[in-house]
Amino acid sequence: MIAIVDYGLGNIRAFGNIYRRLGISFCFASTPNELEGATHLILPGVGSFDYAMERLNDSGLKDSLTELVLKKKVPVLGICVGMQIMAASSDEGSSEGLGWLDANVNKFESRDGYPLPHMGWNNLKVNQAEKLFSGLDDDLRFYFLHSYHFKDDADGVIATATYSKTIGCVIKKENIYGIQCHPEKSHHNGVALLKNFAEL
Repeated sequence: MIAIVDYGLGNIRAFGNIYRRLGISFCFASTPNELEGATHLILPGVGSFDYAMERLNDSGLKDSLTELVLKKKVPVLGICVGMQIMAASSDEGSSEGLGWLDANVNKFESRDGYPLPHMGWNNLKVNQAEKLFSGLDDDLRFYFLHSYHFKDDADGVIATATYSKTIGCVIKKENIYGIQCHPEKSHHNGVALLKNFAEL
């Protein structure tokens, strides 16, 4: 059972619709009890780092998620801000992140005619072969919308993208996965990636 974490951020219905079409069992989890029995976790997120951490803290889910991820080693996929809050901190605010990754989230500096936010389609460059990318198109095009990013040499980076500079876009550290772009908006590549995650 994939638990899609519902703490008030992210288009959780889009993930549910994809898994429903794929015939993969899922639930929306807004309480610790609803996380019980989860074999995989989806941690979505949109908006600012501090607001995401505030919502997660207020939800009462943080401690249960940390136990599942760090102690029970349940696979988790953080998406966009859901990936960023796995870090220790962010240039975007003053809140502490979950600290699952030894990294800081950095602000894009607008330069060389590249507007912010980084919005639209871009290609991933895979640095490490991983089942998460199985069956995806060779060009690995995904949809992005963000103004903050992981450095390309940050803890666990396995794929990067270029937007005025090289940035970290996909991370893997043991059972912890994160993707800066939006698979739920990335058509067949996004569907394939979400299916691959469910099969890890």
